[in-house]
Amino acid sequence: MAHDYFGFSLIRSNARNSTGTVALNNAADISVIVVYFVVVLAVGVWAMVRTNRSTVGGFFLAGRSMVWWPIGASLFASNIGSGHFVGIAGTAAASGIAIGGFEWNALIVVVILGWLFVPIYIKAGVVTMPEYLKKRFGGQRIRIYLSVLSLFLYVFTKISADMFSGAIFINQALGLNIYLAVVMLLLITALYTVTGGLAAVIYTDTLQTIIMVVGSFILMGFAFNKVGGYEKFHERYMTAIPSMTANISESCYEPRPDSFHIFRNAITGDLPWPGLVFGLTIQATWYWCTDQVIVQRCLSAKNLSHVKAGCILCGYLKVLPMFLMVFPGMISRILYTDEVACVEPAQCEKFCGASVGCTNVAYPKLVVDLMPDGLRGLMLSVMLASLMSSLTSIFNSASTLFTMDIYTKIRRTASEKELMIAGRVFILVLIGVSIAWIPVVQSAQSGQLFDYIQSITSYLTPPVAAVFMLAIFCKRVNESGAFYGLAIGLCIGLSRMIAEFAYGTGSCVNPSNCPTIICGVHYLYFSIILFVISCIVILGVSLMTKPIEDKHLYRLCWSLRNCTEEREDLEKDDWVDNQDSKSMDIEEPEEEPGLCKKAVMCFCGLEHKKAPKLSSEEQAELQKKLTDTTEKPLWRNVVNANAIILLCVAIFLHGFYA
Repeated sequence: MAHDYFGFSLIRSNARNSTGTVALNNAADISVIVVYFVVVLAVGVWAMVRTNRSTVGGFFLAGRSMVWWPIGASLFASNIGSGHFVGIAGTAAASGIAIGGFEWNALIVVVILGWLFVPIYIKAGVVTMPEYLKKRFGGQRIRIYLSVLSLFLYVFTKISADMFSGAIFINQALGLNIYLAVVMLLLITALYTVTGGLAAVIYTDTLQTIIMVVGSFILMGFAFNKVGGYEKFHERYMTAIPSMTANISESCYEPRPDSFHIFRNAITGDLPWPGLVFGLTIQATWYWCTDQVIVQRCLSAKNLSHVKAGCILCGYLKVLPMFLMVFPGMISRILYTDEVACVEPAQCEKFCGASVGCTNVAYPKLVVDLMPDGLRGLMLSVMLASLMSSLTSIFNSASTLFTMDIYTKIRRTASEKELMIAGRVFILVLIGVSIAWIPVVQSAQSGQLFDYIQSITSYLTPPVAAVFMLAIFCKRVNESGAFYGLAIGLCIGLSRMIAEFAYGTGSCVNPSNCPTIICGVHYLYFSIILFVISCIVILGVSLMTKPIEDKHLYRLCWSLRNCTEEREDLEKDDWVDNQDSKSMDIEEPEEEPGLCKKAVMCFCGLEHKKAPKLSSEEQAELQKKLTDTTEKPLWRNVVNANAIILLCVAIFLHGFYA
C-alpha cells in the first residue's frame, strides 16, 4: 500500500523492511528517544537559568563568556545538519569520495577564520556581519542588501534542505506524514531557541555533537563489519551495479572509475579538481568567515585564544565526515544496490517516490536496517538533534540579523525589550514561511536537492565573499565599489540560477536541455568566474571614486588593526540603548506583575530586573574589554602550533586520497 503525501510517496513494502511494519516499534528505541529529548531540554533550561538573556548582548552573544570547547563543538554542530547525513552520504553512494573534499576544505578555512577575520570583527566591536560592513563603508544599502540576502539564503537553502532531509529520516523510521513530523520538530526547536538565546543553543549543540559523533562511529563500525573491512569495501563498491537497468547507458549506473579519488579530471570530472581547490574555497570563505551563524559563535568567546582554539577543535572534527558519512553512504550502495543505486525511473519511483534516483535514502536506510534496537533510537535522535541544532542556529542568527539590521531601521527608538520581542516574533514568522516552502523542496526531488544547495550557494555568495575579503585586506575599497560589485555579481548569479531552474537540472537518464553556454560551466567554475568579476568591479569602481579617510577605518581593516586612536564612525548607530531618555530620573513606583505575566516573562528571558546603570567611564571600560584581542603569550603559541599541525593534517589527507 503506497500513500502519497504531496508528491512524497511513502511505501510500506519490502522497501522498508520485510515485515511491513514501522521500524520504531520496540520499547528500547522509544525510551532512548524520550530520555534523549528530556536531557536536551534540561540542558537548555540549565543554560537558560545560568546566563543573562534579558539584554541584547546576552541573548545574541551569550554574554561574551564562552570557552573554547563549546565554541568548537557548536561550530561543528551548526555546520553539520541532517542535510549533511542525507546529502553527503547520498552523493557518495552515487559518485564516490570526492564529496568528502567539501568537508576537508574547511580545515584550511577555519584557520583563516580564527587568525585573520575574527580579530578584525572583535576589534571593530560588532554583533552582526552587515553591521561590520556598515562601519567599514558607511551607508545603508550594503547592510540592508546583505541582511536580506542572508535571510533569503537561510530560508531557501539551509532551513528547507534540513527540513527535507529530517523528513526523509522520520519517513523511513516512523512512516509519519511529513508535515506532521516537521511541525512537531519545529515546535520543539523553536521552544528552546525562543526561550534560551545563544547560550542555550551553544550548550545543547555541544551535547548533540558528542552524541552525533559517537552514534555515527558505532554505525560506521556496523557498516564496515557488514561489508568485511576496508579492502573488501573497495572491491565491492566498484561492482555495486543495480540489476534492473533496462537500456540505459552504462555511465548512468556503473560506479565511476575515479570513485576513490578526491581530485578528478578538470574537464570531464563531476567535481573537477580546480573547482574543488579554488571554487570551493570561495564558497567556504563566505560560509565560514562571513556567515552570521558561524561568526556569531566565535564572537561569543571570552578572548581571542578561545576563538582560535574553538576553530582548531572544529577543524579536527571536520576530518570525521569522510569516515562517518561518505564511507557509510558508499557501503549503503553495496548492501542495498537495487534500491540506493536504482536508475530506472519506474523502479526508483517504487522504492523512494522519486524518479530521479534514490541515493538520498542511503544513510537513513543504513540506520533503520543495520542498527540494533536501542541504538537505532539513539541514531534517530542524533539525526533529529543535528536537524534541530542547525535550525536553532539559523533561527537565532536570522532573528539577530532581522532585529539589529532591519527592525532598527523601522523603529529607531525601540527599547531593548521591544527588540527582544521583535526578534522572537520574527522566529515564528520564519517558521511559517519555512513550512510553506516544504512542498517546493519536495518537488526539487531527490538528486536535485543537494545540487540545489551547493549551486544556489555558488551563484549568490561569491560577490559577498569578495566584498568581505577586500574590505578587510584592502583599505582603498569604498562604499560605491562594494555596492556595485554586489549588485553586478547578483545580476550575473541570478541570471544563471533562473536559467537553471527554468530548464531544470535533469538527470543522467533524461538530461536537461539548457543551452551549454549557460549551464555547461560547472557550478564550482562559475563561482570562480563570478568571484573574479566581482573583485574587478569592486576595485575598479573604488579606484575611480573617492577613498575613505584613515580616521574612519581604525581597527576595521588589516593594515590599521593596531591603531589606538579614536575612530570616527561614518554612520552613527541606528539603535542606541535609550533607557536614560525615558526616565527623567523620577522614580516611579513599579507595580508587581501578576503570576502569569511573571512566568511568561521569566520563560522568555524578559525579567524585570534592570541591568545596573553604568557610568560613562565604566561604559568605556566595558567597550574596551569587549574589543580586546590581546592573548597570553603561552596560549598564543599553543594555538599557533596547533594551527600548523591542523594545516599539515589537511595537506596530508588531501594528498593521501588525491
